[in-house]
Order: sequence, then C-alpha cells, then structure tokens
Amino acid sequence: MIELISEHAHVFWLALGGLLLAAEMLGAGGYLLWSGIAAILTGLLTWIVPVGWEWQGLCFALLTVVAAVLWSRWLKRKARPEGNNGLNQRGQQFIGQRFRLEQPLVNARGHVRIGDSSWPVQADEDLPATTLVEVIAVDGITLRIKARA
Repeated sequence: MIELISEHAHVFWLALGGLLLAAEMLGAGGYLLWSGIAAILTGLLTWIVPVGWEWQGLCFALLTVVAAVLWSRWLKRKARPEGNNGLNQRGQQFIGQRFRLEQPLVNARGHVRIGDSSWPVQADEDLPATTLVEVIAVDGITLRIKARA
C-alpha cells in the first residue's frame, strides 16, 4: 500500500485536498479551506514535477501558511471598523436631520414626533410649534436641537 501511495503521490494529495474541502463544507468555519487548497496545489505540483515526500510535505506546509496569512491580511483590511456606526444608539442616526415641532417648547424643552416615536428634545430657547429644527447632538435619549430657517 505504501508503495502505491509513493508511486502516485499526486492522487494522495488530491484526495486529501478533496476530503479537507468536503469537511470544510460541513461547517469548519474556514479553517480547512486553505489546507484543502494547499493539498490540491501540492497534488498538482507533484503530478507535474515528481518530488520526494519530504518536499511534498514542505510544499504543503508552506502553501497552507502562505494562504492563511494572505487570507488573514485580506480579512483585516476588509473588516476595518468605520468609526462609530451608532449600533444600539438610535438617537445618533437623527443627528443632522430636520423635523418640524408639533408643540411649542416650554423652558426650552419638549417632544418631537419621529416616525411612530416621541423623542424628548432640548434647545437653547423656547420655540413655537411648527418651527423647523435640526438635531445637532444627542444627550442620553434627549435630542439637542437648533432652529433652522
């Protein structure tokens, strides 16, 4: 059996690559993908240029490491955070938006209706109803607003 594998090493590497890729499809999370691809490339290389098992193992190890490092770098570049995305901070999405007051602000405080919600607002001065306001900041759940023309 060992002689058969030695004579047809490319078949061994191609079969190993296929098994690793099949195992990856069962849900390994990407860990076996690069080893499977490295095994297939080693099998193709061994088919074209017959080399000893030592070189085959070294080729497989190097291809696995190179593929994993390149994948890791690509993931880091792709998954770069884009600053504060406002996740779980619903009020942050309203900064810069304009709304019309339905009720006047008394003591520079009141509420504004946004969609199906009512949000507490605070301004620097009292404002009459129907005033167009812009959200300039968020303090907790209170929207800081400023009158706009």
